[in-house]
Amino acid sequence: MLEMTIDSIRVSLMNYQRVVILKEKESDRYLPIWIGPAEADAIAIKLQNVPVARPLTHDLLGYVISALGATVSSIIVNDLLNDTFYARIIMDADGKHMEVDCRPSDAIALAVRTGVPIFAEESVMDKAGIVLDHESGKAKSATPEGSKKADEEELKGMSAFRDFIESLNLEDFDQRHKS
Repeated sequence: MLEMTIDSIRVSLMNYQRVVILKEKESDRYLPIWIGPAEADAIAIKLQNVPVARPLTHDLLGYVISALGATVSSIIVNDLLNDTFYARIIMDADGKHMEVDCRPSDAIALAVRTGVPIFAEESVMDKAGIVLDHESGKAKSATPEGSKKADEEELKGMSAFRDFIESLNLEDFDQRHKS
């Protein structure tokens, strides 16, 4: 598993969908995940410490988990199948380890509220991770050409995702990510 940080939330100019960009903590690989506008707002509101009059859904989820005596220990983006990312909320309660399947956007929104680490499986990074070409500022797949780590048919099915990645110009990424 690879620890990730939230780099940014962006809007795709192709279709105005939101994308959360996770960055691998120990390298310059990024993981773009398409998310809904409500989840993008929920993540951004917490990251920017914007006060809200009433708890949002992800605040409520955190409160319910806590009221039931559980604690969230981490979240994991654990799979990518048919253009759909999957995540798990990892919790402990009364000495029991529990994992709950969820959308990555909800898991990330909960993680920013509970302050827990975000992880991604290496297999997900192999399929969807990107790196920056420092010369052009463009994003490119992090999986080397000819690599058999990601199934060929699955990669073909991710054409819309790949088109989006190739359209990204990441020169405006925070300068701390540049060499």
